Amino acid sequence: MAVNNSLTKAEQNKKPGFSAVINSVPYQRMISNTLKDKNTANRFIASIVSAVATTPALQECEAKTVVSAALLGEGLKLSPSPQLGQYYLVPFKDKKNKVTNAQFVLGYKGYIQLATRSGQYKRINAMAIKEGELKSYNPFDDEIELEYCDDEELRDSLPTKGYYAMFEYHNGFKKILYWSKEKMLIHADKYSAAFSLNGTSGQYAKVPYADYMAGNYNKKDEWLYSSFWYKDFDGMACKTMLRQLISKWGIMSIDMQKAYESDGGVIGENGEVTFSDEPIHEEAAENDSSVVEIAPEKSEEPTVQESFTDIMEG
Repeated sequence: MAVNNSLTKAEQNKKPGFSAVINSVPYQRMISNTLKDKNTANRFIASIVSAVATTPALQECEAKTVVSAALLGEGLKLSPSPQLGQYYLVPFKDKKNKVTNAQFVLGYKGYIQLATRSGQYKRINAMAIKEGELKSYNPFDDEIELEYCDDEELRDSLPTKGYYAMFEYHNGFKKILYWSKEKMLIHADKYSAAFSLNGTSGQYAKVPYADYMAGNYNKKDEWLYSSFWYKDFDGMACKTMLRQLISKWGIMSIDMQKAYESDGGVIGENGEVTFSDEPIHEEAAENDSSVVEIAPEKSEEPTVQESFTDIMEG
């Protein structure tokens, strides 16, 4: 009998499931007030419930942070599909408050989408530059000469030597930026707590980046390398280039400013944004994804995305 009573108490103390939380009156009201259209709200709820149900790491997050981050993405008309790479929901542990929150993370294609939508940009691009493609670069005169390798199979096999970003306004103003691969590696090592160029020591030691790329690391520690600085360095580098370029020289629409200021933050119920620099470490769930695809029509496994410090560079 005592056992039954104990189980009853445990059940009473158990955190309610996300589906129950999001279907509660306060959350239904918050979603309806934000999205207005009933069909849009219903689709949003079905999508987010499905995504959380299939992502163990996200199930540990405070429900309000998941909903608020997803509502921000919905409000910006950005897709969370990993295939499009516009924005992501990333779980992070808040050690101070002993909770796990979901953070809104803007992808580099999200920057391009928002910039294009603003109507200010005639052209905008960011890409990796392969060996042999850079002919000259003069940062004083803002000039660069590139020769694209149009053999796609050969190009994919060539090592990346640097990164290029550019935009051009409709009025003719143009700005370019180029960083070498070495500069980007140093930047990632300096600003990302999840990335280590030369390796780390301690309980959660990482091997040097070169060793990781060569496959010289313990595969049981794969969760330590979940950052996109490891999984997709070129993609992260392109995002860094766009952040550097747009924040210093670009025109930013209201939506772009909102996305930029919220990038990597925990979104509150009233839209306030708070930041943490502690990425999630889930030894017990090392095979789980920490990025959620809010798209019920998709069935592909979502990919793992960057930590907060990955996307809040310099």
